[in-house]
Amino acid sequence: MLERQRGFTLIEVMVALAVVAIALVAALKATSFATDSAMDFRTRMLAGWVAENRLAELTARRDFPETGQSSGAEDQAGETFTWRINVGPSPNRSFRRLEITVYEQNDPQHAAATLVSYLARVQ
Repeated sequence: MLERQRGFTLIEVMVALAVVAIALVAALKATSFATDSAMDFRTRMLAGWVAENRLAELTARRDFPETGQSSGAEDQAGETFTWRINVGPSPNRSFRRLEITVYEQNDPQHAAATLVSYLARVQ
């Protein structure tokens, strides 16, 4: 009586390797997407802090800025951001409308954060 060999055929091994390779590529893409999302969130959070810092400074100084635009740069957690403040009037003369837009230093076309607020004149 002939005894049959036990084990996997070459085709079965190759199919299993192909399945594993596809699964590893999918896992790598998912990890890459998660990392990119986390870095994007970090950048937006830091840019939001820059905008809040600009507003807090104006509030602490009790400034009542004239209408117009100002800009500058600020470092936050080792990254440099540029900011622009557009000051506009409001229906009530005792208030100014502030729109603070923050950009990554290497991408001045796309805002990383925007903060809109009103600043009251303090007597």
